[in-house]
Amino acid sequence: MSRFTTADGLGLHYEDTGSGQPLLCLPGLTRNTRDFDFLAPHMASCRMIAMDYRGRGQSDYADDYATYSVPQEAGDVIALLDHLGLDKVTVLGTSRGGLIAMALAAGHPDRLAAVILNDVGPVIAPGGIERIMQYVGVAPPYANLAEAAGAMAATLASQFPDLTDETWHRLAAAQFAEAAGGLALRYDARLREALIAQAQAGPPPDLWPLFDTLRPFPVGVLRGENSDILSPETLAEMQARHPDLVAATVPNRGHVPLLDEPQSLTLINRILKDAE
Repeated sequence: MSRFTTADGLGLHYEDTGSGQPLLCLPGLTRNTRDFDFLAPHMASCRMIAMDYRGRGQSDYADDYATYSVPQEAGDVIALLDHLGLDKVTVLGTSRGGLIAMALAAGHPDRLAAVILNDVGPVIAPGGIERIMQYVGVAPPYANLAEAAGAMAATLASQFPDLTDETWHRLAAAQFAEAAGGLALRYDARLREALIAQAQAGPPPDLWPLFDTLRPFPVGVLRGENSDILSPETLAEMQARHPDLVAATVPNRGHVPLLDEPQSLTLINRILKDAE
């Protein structure tokens, strides 16, 4: 297990495997390094780095949940790059990770070689936000991982119609930990309070100017065909603003593609080549 220490004293977990072109993988809002387990077997020629944000996975929980924010998490990413001695990386950002990637492009463009956004853009569809707030910070009601996997399969079958039982079990295990009396979250439940406080602070910021800072870079965007986060209209506007952007829609996937799909792998490899 590898860790580094942030400026405010938190120990953050990261994984650093392989050699070659560095690909920094940033997970979703409540997720962790396991977000990239399906991708990893296909990235043998890369140095693949993934991290757990503060309050997620195997990283320390913050005393102040207000630091569970995109700007702070972007700062933690720069601290990781400094710790590893990496000048530039290609960032693959899943959902929340994509927002962090845009923040990095705005604040630290010299550290980026390219960006891949996995099912996220400057506009988050309201229905997706509502769905996320239904579960963030809520203790899992399942007795075990098998029950959780079954519930996930039943709930998300329309978005992911072709996943196997084994895949659903892996996804459940990535989100929940077995504990006495049932399952526990693999992140700080106070993340919910952070999101509520940020929403109450004012209207959400306009993220289009942030997205526009990606124009100098090779950029790829993956969209799940059944996504409730990234709409076709938002993707079309992203393409209009960044004419060189490479986009792919992944069939039979909602939020988010698992990244082992042929469409995902083709796009990721294309952007990595463009970043060389």
